[in-house]
Amino acid sequence: MRRLNPLTTTLFISLFSFAGAGAETERSTAIGDVTEATVNYRLEEITDGLNHPSSIAFLAGGNFLLAERDQGLTVLLNGQKISVSGLPEIYTSRQAGLHDVALHPNFSRNRLIYFSYSSGSRSGNTTALARAKLVIDTTQKTARLEQLEQLFYGRPLSKSSAHYGGRILFLPDGTLLLTLGEGYSYKEQAQKLDNTLGKVVRLHDDGSIPDDNPFVNTRGALPEIYSYGHRNPQGLILTERGDVLLHEHGPRGGDEINRLQKGKNYGWPEITYGIDYSGAPISLFTEKPGMQQSIVHYVPSIAPSGFTQYNGSLFPNWQGDLFLGGLVSRQVRHIDINEDGSFGTQQKLFTELKQRIRDVETGPDGALYFVTDDNNGRLYRVIPK
Repeated sequence: MRRLNPLTTTLFISLFSFAGAGAETERSTAIGDVTEATVNYRLEEITDGLNHPSSIAFLAGGNFLLAERDQGLTVLLNGQKISVSGLPEIYTSRQAGLHDVALHPNFSRNRLIYFSYSSGSRSGNTTALARAKLVIDTTQKTARLEQLEQLFYGRPLSKSSAHYGGRILFLPDGTLLLTLGEGYSYKEQAQKLDNTLGKVVRLHDDGSIPDDNPFVNTRGALPEIYSYGHRNPQGLILTERGDVLLHEHGPRGGDEINRLQKGKNYGWPEITYGIDYSGAPISLFTEKPGMQQSIVHYVPSIAPSGFTQYNGSLFPNWQGDLFLGGLVSRQVRHIDINEDGSFGTQQKLFTELKQRIRDVETGPDGALYFVTDDNNGRLYRVIPK
């Protein structure tokens, strides 16, 4: 067990290969200096006037379904914004609001969408997951939700308005993962299995709990828990190699990219490479037995949000690489992935906008898409110049 004083240690960039490595033997690698990207791209602004957009989903015909934190769901139909009616009551305050939206894998047949949001009030709120049928009338240019169901809500309620997590990922077996933050003021709860603060949960698409979840038969543990010891996870993807990768916010420093495995403890707040916003240490440890190491961590923080592995055809040199949005760093971070699966060099993209980037996705047309986090947020498409 290694002790570290996070106030005095400076971390430098190196490379880390995770191909074939067991999670227990991985060692977190600090990411420091990065290069400015030299790729020849063009930014196309698709729309503006979005109220803190948080998520992008792609509909047929080049249309979009957008989640806006303080506004709700918006269909972008042939360039025209249409508000979606029929949402449940959403608690909005600071970071609270609408978080993520995802299409069911069989959306073309069942029209089901899933969305995460803050439910409750200032005196008690949590992250919730709901599903509904999306009905779009292209003639009347209206959109509404039908057959709304709340599938899940985190417990217990908190009085915080921060750290909700809320990312949704469908897995090949038809189940889904949902990330939940630890509510900022409740960080110690991330290590306890009797609540969903600082957890990732796994559910069937109807909200029921799979019987092969890791803590189904653990006394005192909530059966929906898939992994624990998280802070505020806002990026979640399934890679072409079959890995589930998750990234999460650290405090001052210590943002992480983790390989997610069921039943594992990711350490927050017992181990961290970050310090408190006051400058005080949170923990003197960066690793402990039984707690997972991240693949990489960031010092200083980039405040990651949104995550994609590029699988389009417009940028052949990006094939298989990772892209994550940066809020504080006001950039998209490009991580080159080598043929053996190792992390290579990193580049900063779109810094010329000087905007907080909330979500980044690979589009069905092979372009890269992202939204800026602002009360006049914008949706951009990235194509070769």
